[in-house]
Amino acid sequence: MLSIQFIRDHTDRVKSDLSRRNTTAPIDRILDLDDTRRRLLQDVEALRARRNAVSKEIGAAGKDAVARQAKIDEMRGVGDRIDVLDVDLKATESDLNRLLLEVPNIIDPSVPDGPDESANIVVETVGDLPKFDFVPKPHWELGPDLGALDFERGVKMSGSRFFVMRAGLARLHRALIQFFLNENIKAGFQEHYLPYMLTEASLFASGQLPKFRDNLYKDHEEDYFLIPTAEVAFVNLYRDEILPPGMLPLRYVAHTPCFRREKMAAGRDVRGIKRVHQFEKVEMFVYCEPDQSEREFQRLVTQARALIEMLGLTYRVLALCSGDIGFNSAKTVDLEVWSPGAGEWLEVSSGSNCLDFQAHRANIRYRPALDAGPRFPHLLNMSGLALPRMVVAIMENYQREDGTIAVPEVLRPYMGTDVIGHA
Repeated sequence: MLSIQFIRDHTDRVKSDLSRRNTTAPIDRILDLDDTRRRLLQDVEALRARRNAVSKEIGAAGKDAVARQAKIDEMRGVGDRIDVLDVDLKATESDLNRLLLEVPNIIDPSVPDGPDESANIVVETVGDLPKFDFVPKPHWELGPDLGALDFERGVKMSGSRFFVMRAGLARLHRALIQFFLNENIKAGFQEHYLPYMLTEASLFASGQLPKFRDNLYKDHEEDYFLIPTAEVAFVNLYRDEILPPGMLPLRYVAHTPCFRREKMAAGRDVRGIKRVHQFEKVEMFVYCEPDQSEREFQRLVTQARALIEMLGLTYRVLALCSGDIGFNSAKTVDLEVWSPGAGEWLEVSSGSNCLDFQAHRANIRYRPALDAGPRFPHLLNMSGLALPRMVVAIMENYQREDGTIAVPEVLRPYMGTDVIGHA
């Protein structure tokens, strides 16, 4: 959340960034409410000062009953006026805080301008597109042919965009999770097991609410939302806390399921398991001091890239444009792997530097030294990596002419085999 003071001090910057995002927020209304809040505070403070003064005058009135009663009546009137203004002040502050939650983060100056994903910039492509001596199949043909990917029974149980994996593909899915966790732990990230259901307050703190309510799954009998990503839980680990000196940076990793409504635009290709309501992801997350922020961001990107390279996949690095970065993000980099069967690039990792935006919303602070006042840390996140798209990438890149799938060398110790055959 941007503080009201930041919005006041940088109004032109905030409005310019909203325009760059191709979105709107009620900035003028926010400033008007803050003016009203300040005026009400001044009025209340002046009346409280007057009430204190009148209280002393009552004591000084001595035996003058008439003067004493007049002061008592005045004090009651002042008290009544304070009560009225307090109600107005609370209502104004409530409206102000509600509208502040609708303002997205500022944008890093390095972010390219553009209205939507069509303006994202390919920074680098690593590896050559694979060549085959046969026509490569998409995963939605490979999986069923192996008897290892079952769409019909997934749909029967749960509806569209659900599926069942079995045998070799289920083992591949599990192997990738374990591989990602182990490699991220080796890189200095501490593993966590996190709740998969969070309260509404947690979703507000992380920035998913109020904007993305329609994309979340909710238990309507309890105050629980199914997590859309482990990022939301990581943000809330230290909500309303002050971290002691020397604790930062914190580098965390977790494997969780993710639940998203995934409302698809008309005409978008949703075949196979590329875009689904339930998927799993290994997520990296960092708390750091502001001057460590860019360095930690590059560390996250480097780590996610290393995982893809260890699997021998061709990928590209995208700098997301101003119209495509997320609500919480000031800067985002995506990693996409080549999917030869489907003939497209698939996003398997997205990393964002959110600066202190989420820390403000969650009221997370740290002390740089024992004698220093509390400050807001920067929070960063990156997929390391996302499934089932990594399953798709391996299926399509490592497919063989007989329909079986070779297992990447680094996964063979996890799989106990070098090939995924018929279930």
